[in-house]
Amino acid sequence: MAKRIDVKDVDIYYGKFHAVDGVTLSVPPRNVTAFIGPSGCGKSTVLRTLNRMHEVIPGARVDGQVLLDGEDIYASSVDPVQVRRTIGMVFQRPNPFPTMSIKDNVVAGLKLGGTKGKKTLDDIAERALRGANLWNEVKDRLNKPGGGLSGGQQQRLCIARAIAVQPDVLLMDEPCSALDPISTLAIEDLIGELKKDYTIVIVTHNMQQAARVSDQTAFFNLAGVGQPGRLVELNDTEKIFSNPDEKATEDYISGRFG
Repeated sequence: MAKRIDVKDVDIYYGKFHAVDGVTLSVPPRNVTAFIGPSGCGKSTVLRTLNRMHEVIPGARVDGQVLLDGEDIYASSVDPVQVRRTIGMVFQRPNPFPTMSIKDNVVAGLKLGGTKGKKTLDDIAERALRGANLWNEVKDRLNKPGGGLSGGQQQRLCIARAIAVQPDVLLMDEPCSALDPISTLAIEDLIGELKKDYTIVIVTHNMQQAARVSDQTAFFNLAGVGQPGRLVELNDTEKIFSNPDEKATEDYISGRFG
């Protein structure tokens, strides 16, 4: 079931470097939220804090709260591995296990978690591949290596792998940046379908993509080199791209900088 994310006064650090300052935002369930902004503004860093991927970097830390339906995912009693099962991530470049079969790629996380039984795994693989709009293209070669698929198919395979464990939230870090226009359109169409069941947050450098796929958009910026990134504005996507509240947002959207 899709869940709500609330970020409250979050500061993010790499060692002593203050990377992101004072972010507060809410992501509604069954909704697509896009993070936009110039390079280095902290949008991908904020995305990674939403499932505790940020903390795998030595010296990195997060101050503040990230709540999933009211539960602080950074609480000492919370298992970060379980957080990452609940809040899945799709990365910038497709990263299937290249020598593993298509089917085994999809169920890899389930096997790691102890799920057994050929029929159970086969059923989950089919459901996930259908959910990622990939089943009809691969159903006759499920035992072939995942690395043999095209780039766009590999990215959809990674989405299938992410949804196979039935997360509540999907994070996507520039999922189309390495893809051709046709594959990009397939992923964008898929995002529109997935939001019926999942809460989705996507980082993109493509403002047209943000306008096409998202319901609300968060614009991040930074005052200068070496300064922390900040959330400038969070609003309905239509408003962000037509009549934003902040001049800095308008300047970025109109191409005056970035």
